Amino acid sequence: MTSPLRSIHVVAAVITDARGRILLNRRTGNSDMAGLWEFPGGKREPGETSEQALVRELHEELGIEAEIGDWVMEVPQLYPDKRLRLEVRLVPRWKGTARGREGQAITWVTPDKLCRYSMPPADLPVVAALRQADRYLVTPEPVAGAAAWLDGLAAAVEGGIRRVQLRTPQAGERVALARDAVERVGRQAELLLNRDIALAKELGVGVHLGSEQLLQLDRRPVSDSVLVGASCHDLAQLQAAQRLGCDFAVLGPVRATASHPGAAPLGWEAFERLREQVSLPIYAIGGVAAQDIATARGHGAQGVAAIRALWPEPVTG
Repeated sequence: MTSPLRSIHVVAAVITDARGRILLNRRTGNSDMAGLWEFPGGKREPGETSEQALVRELHEELGIEAEIGDWVMEVPQLYPDKRLRLEVRLVPRWKGTARGREGQAITWVTPDKLCRYSMPPADLPVVAALRQADRYLVTPEPVAGAAAWLDGLAAAVEGGIRRVQLRTPQAGERVALARDAVERVGRQAELLLNRDIALAKELGVGVHLGSEQLLQLDRRPVSDSVLVGASCHDLAQLQAAQRLGCDFAVLGPVRATASHPGAAPLGWEAFERLREQVSLPIYAIGGVAAQDIATARGHGAQGVAAIRALWPEPVTG
């Protein structure tokens, strides 16, 4: 009989200095995954609160007296020998001079360069949460016409949406509508075209792969400078998305949704069990809205993806 994996709750800090740089710690040769960079922190001991554990760990590791700030997210991550839960908190202020008191290297990194550092799987979704959009709009069908659809898209972007999947119709107006969308909002938001790799390349935008495409492709379909997302419903698809080098995935449906009435919802517990087996940033989709972002991040998600809940006007049809 296989023994259950030990569970560890780790609290990590996003420590920022006056220049907006973030502190990373390098794991020493005596630790698991030696040589990788991580957000500093450590294991929460029995009887400690998360704040107490992080204050203690940062003093032991870095020699600073930290003021613990806002909660960012929690990342469940499955390793061969343990089930880890990484809780992340902001540390905007502290006293003292940070130094590697345990012989470890430390470095200050601007947010745009965090992705250059090799990190443990649990830390990678944190980088995405710090740098990327927490809402992913999937556009509805243009049932009221192209002009109204473009106006709705522009209003969504003006309202703060910064990442959009263009799910344009398959009919002849598809190319023209996609071109108009790029012209209208392409400088204000990250656009990904649903499924059409060739047109995405032509328009110079990202591509969002359907779940059926993930198992057909043997390599990333565009260059590393172009975003690639993927729709996933199970572990095999998530693993395929990670193998292809997708930048993020969308996983669901988490709850029952009008757009897929026959799909059985995963629920948050099943979402988390899938999330912990890959290191991709993942958006939760299906019956979720902007007010669910904190709940989603509590289960390891990047944020939420939605059609109706993120579109500025009611979607009919």
